[in-house]
Amino acid sequence: MASLPTRPHIDSMPFQLIDPVSLSGDPLDAEEALLARAAAGDAVAHVWEAPASLVVPRSYQRYAALADAREAFARRGCPVWLRLSGGGLVPQGPGVLNLSLAYPVHAPMGALSETVYVHLCRILADALNSLGVLTHWQAVEGSFCDGRFNLAWGPGDDARKIAGTAQYWRRVPHGDADQPLYAVLAHAVLLVDADPIELNERANAFEAMIESGRRYEEMRIVTVAQALAYECFSMPADLRERVRTALIDRVKDASPPEQ
Repeated sequence: MASLPTRPHIDSMPFQLIDPVSLSGDPLDAEEALLARAAAGDAVAHVWEAPASLVVPRSYQRYAALADAREAFARRGCPVWLRLSGGGLVPQGPGVLNLSLAYPVHAPMGALSETVYVHLCRILADALNSLGVLTHWQAVEGSFCDGRFNLAWGPGDDARKIAGTAQYWRRVPHGDADQPLYAVLAHAVLLVDADPIELNERANAFEAMIESGRRYEEMRIVTVAQALAYECFSMPADLRERVRTALIDRVKDASPPEQ
């Protein structure tokens, strides 16, 4: 009989950056690979982009029209992927940068969920702050996949969502019944220089096709490029690469949250 994995040493474990080429283009397959690494005791990070597409949680399977809508969007060159975490629909494509972190957690299911979100938001906020974009986390009503731990730019009720976050926990069997072990996946979607109007139109078209009743507002989201312009900063030609580099630099200096 195969032996159960032993408890990994988590304290001060740095993130290992994953080469995007080594992972599947299907986000669900990539998530499974990251969770497998976390279950084996590793802390890994994946910074990636996807082609024009939509990603929805598995809860969308409750809509009878989902399969037909996915097929219709695929014919338009916009695949619709299913993901493990909850939440809502998220548009992907050029100008949208993703950060996925996976690591082991010794705690009861969901006990550190807020800690996981704050840890992820701080990495994003620090990266953007280094570029001159000041952010904080809050809900932004009217934005796609809204949540308490959106990263937002702007004050109070005028804040716009610049990044969304999600997490997923999976139980890992191991030898210590008194210390539950989970592989945790924390994910962020950052709007860098995509077209907010196009993103919302694509998201709204899909929600209308499945008759979900959801509709998103273009003025409730903002890109890094827009935030810099509003702050009267000059726009670097290589903005997308600068944002990617800033994220990677912060991830390399980070380790999983304290447990």
